[in-house]
Amino acid sequence: MAIRIFITGGTFDKEYNELDGELYFKDTHMSDLLEMGRSKVHVEIRTLMMVDSLEMTEEDRELIVHQCNNCDEHQIVITHGTDTMAETAKVLAKKINDKTIILTGAMIPIKFGSSDGLFNLGSALAFAQTLPPGVYVAMNGRYFTADNVRKNKQTGVFEEIK
Repeated sequence: MAIRIFITGGTFDKEYNELDGELYFKDTHMSDLLEMGRSKVHVEIRTLMMVDSLEMTEEDRELIVHQCNNCDEHQIVITHGTDTMAETAKVLAKKINDKTIILTGAMIPIKFGSSDGLFNLGSALAFAQTLPPGVYVAMNGRYFTADNVRKNKQTGVFEEIK
């Protein structure tokens, strides 16, 4: 069966406006990234929203839960902004226990060319295929359980809480 990929936005899919220096959303870059990475994994992609995770609402998180619960796939990758990724992971872990769900993102937009997003996406796809059911965050080649992860805002790296 395919791996379901849900797009929610975050730095992963931001574009850069050269005129005013602002970051904004246009379209997801997922298909291009899978092609660039030469992925042979069968995936089904669906964009749920394109928001900065700092602007994500409880309703947005409930939509993510609903989509995860109601999709046929049991292996799910969610692209998400890094600032509140751990929060969304905790919400998902409380409400879903029979699927393997991996949240991932990027610290640098894909469009910048030196992004960590492609590596994180590849890691997330691999973790989705190998980890047991549960909710995880995958960043920088590591995975963390939903109840034991935070983004260290000083270093910009995800780490275990305990």
